[in-house]
Amino acid sequence: MNIYPVILSGGSGTRLWPLSRSVLPKQLLPLVSGNTMLQDTVLRVADWPEMQAPLIVCGNEHRFLVAEQMRQIGIAPAGILLEPEGRNTAPAVAVAALYLRAIDPDAVMLVLPADHVIQDVAAFKQAVMLAARPAEDGSLVTFGIVPTRPETGYGYIRRGGELSGTDRAFTVEEFVEKPDLVKAKQFVDDGRYSWNSGMFLFRASTYLDELRTLQPEMAAACEKAVAEAYTDMTFCRLQEENYAKCPSDSIDYAVMERTSRAVVVPADIGWSDVGSWSALSDVQAPDAHGNVIRGDVYADGVENSLIRSESRFVAVIGLENVIVVETKDAVLVTSKDQVQRVKQVVEYLKDNNRCEHLNHTKVYRPWGSYEPIDAGGRFQVKRITVNPGEKLSLQMHHHRAEHWVVVTGTARVTNGEEVRLLTENESIYIPIGNTHRLENPGMVPLHLIEVQSGSYLGEDDIVRFEDVYKRA
Repeated sequence: MNIYPVILSGGSGTRLWPLSRSVLPKQLLPLVSGNTMLQDTVLRVADWPEMQAPLIVCGNEHRFLVAEQMRQIGIAPAGILLEPEGRNTAPAVAVAALYLRAIDPDAVMLVLPADHVIQDVAAFKQAVMLAARPAEDGSLVTFGIVPTRPETGYGYIRRGGELSGTDRAFTVEEFVEKPDLVKAKQFVDDGRYSWNSGMFLFRASTYLDELRTLQPEMAAACEKAVAEAYTDMTFCRLQEENYAKCPSDSIDYAVMERTSRAVVVPADIGWSDVGSWSALSDVQAPDAHGNVIRGDVYADGVENSLIRSESRFVAVIGLENVIVVETKDAVLVTSKDQVQRVKQVVEYLKDNNRCEHLNHTKVYRPWGSYEPIDAGGRFQVKRITVNPGEKLSLQMHHHRAEHWVVVTGTARVTNGEEVRLLTENESIYIPIGNTHRLENPGMVPLHLIEVQSGSYLGEDDIVRFEDVYKRA
């Protein structure tokens, strides 16, 4: 049996602000290990003999980060499907199923969100192998997490009878919405309820058959979006207009709660969807005081807390059950029992037209990154890093001039009709209106300081004439 991991890498992770931002959401961050959550999800199943190359579904704005993170771990995906806009999980799984069915008509899909933690990988593999037979026989299998506490933040699955000829695979009797605490305690005591993990195993053809029956409009829109998809570099772009017409719905609401083919395999695998800062604290090993500490932190008389510093020295004294997260442009301090209110901060930032929910101060681009250092009325200073072999677009600015100073590495600079090589401590001036390009022809990263000056310094003052990344 060939199993294809389908990794759903959408979403913005607002509940893990200020670390998770719209342009750099939690699945693309190293929150638990040295790898990002996306990388951990892919590597978790990469060495299983049954597993084929992963198929990743993500948004257009994350495409280069996803591709780079796969390159870093030496994984060549079966494809990276780009959603022109998020339409929830049911359409995302549908386009993945259509893509895989064209490669392998008998493809079995293991659908995995990119931002989950699974601590017992051996138990997870055992659960997947238990689910394989009913999946091959035409069931839509979901993995129900054996509850460890009365949790009100998850939906639940009530199982029915055990399928004949299987080992701990059960019919699904009911999907239950997130309960209040009283009901959650009843569910745990009952013993037939599992947390709804959002992970699935089924044949691509089975899912598509059910989708056509239960959601014909969604199925038709997804089929057209894939039929008219086109290649952009190494990415597969879904046809924008057809995908935009697709109804937005979750796989649970659209299919699993309506199908007669739903099967659940209970799994005790150390799972978490890392949906809040307190949940992230729970999946990491604490110190002797119950604290999870990362970065340059001084803690005195602190217990049962998560303290994370990204750029500065942080001191916390005499507190219990708190979350403290520092980044270069924002600091979050909250008690553990109030972490669900973090998303209100994100809404405040949106409503007030701020940018701290969108980007970090360090902004990643397909060629490297840049980071503001200083700014004034008519000037701005940035630190720019260009990766080996990469180059910026051939471009021009209407309102600003630029001065580049090479710190380390070698730069090839196009400045109007002139092309020059610059090395350490050399500089060049780019006048307003000059067509220019910056390249790194070397084998090591290029670091330089850019000084912008002019009447308008916004990032939208760029006219691109040529771009290897095919950006507008």
